[in-house]
Amino acid sequence: MKYELPQFINIEDKIFGPFTFRQFVYLAGGAGASYVLWKLLPSVMAVVIILPIIALALALAFYKVNGRPFIDMLQAAVGHAFKSKFYLWQHKQLPGETPKKQEPQNLDQQVTAPLGDSRLRHIAWNLDILDMDDPNANRDRK
Repeated sequence: MKYELPQFINIEDKIFGPFTFRQFVYLAGGAGASYVLWKLLPSVMAVVIILPIIALALALAFYKVNGRPFIDMLQAAVGHAFKSKFYLWQHKQLPGETPKKQEPQNLDQQVTAPLGDSRLRHIAWNLDILDMDDPNANRDRK
């Protein structure tokens, strides 16, 4: 028995003439908002507000950025504007820049308590430190 597999499942169906449901909603919303503003506001002020609304409705319905719908870019822009931002700057040396030299610590001035041989073996035994490259490393352990 043969089964037909659906193809082109990522293409939206044309529901309202040449428009998909999503395009129709964007265009109807823009037209509805424009009509309400035209009736409520004086004509000069209404035109100034209606033009960006119509441009946004047309962009949402038809404009694609890098093959993706305009709503994705708009959503990313709004998310970026309202999310908290954390920038961490790390200095990288440029090719012509001379590196800052750190002054070496004077090891002669550091005071360390001398360890005797038996004390050093006891510490190594307690910490379980072994030299894996040395085959005679377990020789001293009992």
